[in-house]
Amino acid sequence: MTYPVKGEHLHKKFKKQIVLDDVSLTLREGEIYGLIGPSGAGKTTLVKILLGLEKADSGNVELFEQKPTLSAFRSLGYMAQSDALYNELSAYQNLEFFASIQGLRGKAKKQRILEVAKNVGLDQDLKKGVAQFSGGMRRRLSLAAALVHEPRLYLLDEPTVGLDPLIRRDIWTLFHFLRSKGATIIVTTHVMDEVSQCDRVGLLSDGHLIAEGSPKELTEQYNVETVEDVFLVKEGAKG
Repeated sequence: MTYPVKGEHLHKKFKKQIVLDDVSLTLREGEIYGLIGPSGAGKTTLVKILLGLEKADSGNVELFEQKPTLSAFRSLGYMAQSDALYNELSAYQNLEFFASIQGLRGKAKKQRILEVAKNVGLDQDLKKGVAQFSGGMRRRLSLAAALVHEPRLYLLDEPTVGLDPLIRRDIWTLFHFLRSKGATIIVTTHVMDEVSQCDRVGLLSDGHLIAEGSPKELTEQYNVETVEDVFLVKEGAKG
């Protein structure tokens, strides 16, 4: 088995605040891994370190079992918590830009843009300017930009925030389809009803990975009904 992402003994401080404290995380090929925790737990910082967008104070990161390289980054699809889109461009032009920088050309690029737009339910909105988009539409366009080059690994930071339940359901159906094609996905979320959709979850609290396993393993281990209850048990034990 190969490991698309491996982070070992990661530490990170901002000034005097400890954001990550000896966090180790390994993703298996072809799984959906949910990184869950409250706001400020360190989820986004951890994802940025795994991507090389943030430098850890100490610890090691490997992508596809090697030190991060440009070729490894081309195998990544990243969706940030804040939408990185160009308001002055149309939705199609945004996707065309992201496809081009990933090396797509000609008919293959056009076909892929139409395909991912349909995947996220924006195929009827490609000519619209992004400035006209609602928050939910912007999130879906950001997801399409992460999908456009068909990467092997997706790091998605709260991808469903601001989406209505029906669209969230469709997006998770898409995630499961990508996994069935061999992709590995890490999703950060604080929406607990999404946890059951993950193969494994890691619970991050105050910079510590306090529990990890499949949703079923965790609820059985702590004799509770939901993964949210695991948080309550673990936090209560600290008190």
